[in-house]
Parts: sequence; C-alpha cells; structure tokens
Amino acid sequence: MPRSLDAGLVEPVVRGLWGAVDVDGGPTDEQRAVLDALVRHLWHRDDLVGQVEPLGPADVAAVVVDPVARRRFHEVLLTLEVCRHPLTAAQVDRVEAYGAALNFEGPDLQMLRDLADHGVGAAAADFARFLGHNLSLRHEPALRSRPVSTEPEPELAAQMQALADLPEGTVGRALTDFYGRAGLTLPGVQGSAMNHWFVAHDTTHVIAGIEPTGPGEIALSAFQMAMDDNDVNRGALLASLVVHEAGFAGSASSAAEAGTLAGPGAAELLGQEMERGSACSADFSLVDHMALFPRPLAEVREEFGVAAPADPCDGHHCW
Repeated sequence: MPRSLDAGLVEPVVRGLWGAVDVDGGPTDEQRAVLDALVRHLWHRDDLVGQVEPLGPADVAAVVVDPVARRRFHEVLLTLEVCRHPLTAAQVDRVEAYGAALNFEGPDLQMLRDLADHGVGAAAADFARFLGHNLSLRHEPALRSRPVSTEPEPELAAQMQALADLPEGTVGRALTDFYGRAGLTLPGVQGSAMNHWFVAHDTTHVIAGIEPTGPGEIALSAFQMAMDDNDVNRGALLASLVVHEAGFAGSASSAAEAGTLAGPGAAELLGQEMERGSACSADFSLVDHMALFPRPLAEVREEFGVAAPADPCDGHHCW
C-alpha cells in the first residue's frame, strides 16, 4: 500500500505530518519515534528523519491532491495523533484542520474529539458503536452464515480441536500451537461474540508470523492495512490503536496498554511490519482461512509474498 505513494509526495507528506503534531511545544518523543520509523521503513527517506520544516494544512492540500494519497496521509496521521499522551485539545484541533483542508473524515475524528472534550466514557461509547459495525466485516468467511452467539459453540470448538491432528507445519497445526503459546482458549470452547472474528484474526497472526503482544497487535493491524488499505483494514488499525495505544476501549486491561508504541522497539516494529505488509502480493487477512488450514504454512506464505521478519527472535514473532 504505502509504496504506491508517489516519490514526489513523500517530502510534503512527511512535512505535513510533522506540522500536524507540532503542537504544545512540539511532537512528543513517541510521535517522533513513530514518524521516523515510518519514514525509514515505508518511504526509505533517511534524509527526512528528524525535524523537518512543517507544512501547514493549506500547503499540504495544494500539493497532495490525489484522494488515495490524502487517505494514506490520514491513516498515518491517525497513528501519530493517538501517540500523544495525554491527548490534548490542541492536538485534536490541529488534526481536524488538516482533515478539513484535505477533505478526509473517519470515525477516529469523532472518537478523539470526544476523548479530548468529554473524556474516556464518551470516546468508549463511540468506539463501541464503531466496533459493532466493523467487527462483523472481519469475521471468518466460512462462519458468516452462522449466528453469532455468546454461548459455547460445540461445532466450532470441534473443528478447532481437530486442527491438532493436522501434520506439523500446516496452517491449522500452527494455529493450535499459537493458542498454546499464548495460553488462549480455542474459539468455540467458551461463549463469546468474538469467536468468529478470532478465527480470522488469529490465523492472520500465524501467516504473518506476528505474536499477540501489545506492540505485535498494533503492528499486525498496520501490516494488514499495508497489504490493502480498504475500509475493513483501516477499521482494524483504528480498533487496534484504540485498544493498545489510546487505551479507552472500556476495560481495565485495555487502559493499562495505553502508550504501547512508546515501549522499547515498538515504533521500529510498526515501521518494519508496514514495510513487510506493503511487500505482500495480496491481502490474506480476509480470505477463507479455514480452507487454508490443511496447507503447509510455508507454501501459503510464499503464495502471498510474506517475507521473513527482520528479527524473528525479538519476542514479537514466531517464524
């Protein structure tokens, strides 16, 4: 996805992003680290790493006229915006100024405005409404005809348990190993409205080789968006940033994960995984994963052009 940004637009986009977070005394250390990682890994412009001359909303709008490029500016800006802790009214105002000039909009604008103006409760209510619509679009395709239930699903549980009998090295066997490493219950064994989403999401983790750490969850959603920045994948990034970076998803565990990208190596991981995602030949996050279960994982990765991570032993990968 990001590779298709015209080379001539990289500098004004980066300068615009810097201008958008140059509030309240300047970008935070976390915002700087994330922007620098994206500049290095997405656009390979080391000369733009560090402070650049900011470009205001009107100037960015005059240069970045392509709707796709504007959308990608917005996607990166969303990531940078939630990396300011605490989120301030000045930061939200500045982002909205760029949004007005570039004619972009999205549920994030309302969520973050409500977070700044009305607090966590209002933002969490926005997120709940957004998630209710977006989550169904990310259910496993083979399960979409089954009703979502908060009760255990014996048929699904049996399907998932049978994956342990598949040969080692297959996608399905790797998925059961993933659940074992993470200490997670197989979908269907316990009741959850998320079970049909878990199957698709967790298999995407396995194929990408990204583990379910806090930084890994954000990196995976960025990887997905880099494969194809469709509405579903953009929604996945927003959801991940809300839960693991902004921390207002409405539970104690998610609140404790606020500021994830400030952790050691997290910003670098984000940039690396967006680079890996953009190099894939097709988006595997929304395909029929259950049909892939019997196939060799290495073969599936080759089919979709999934390259090995830069550091498979960094604690955020299993390769």
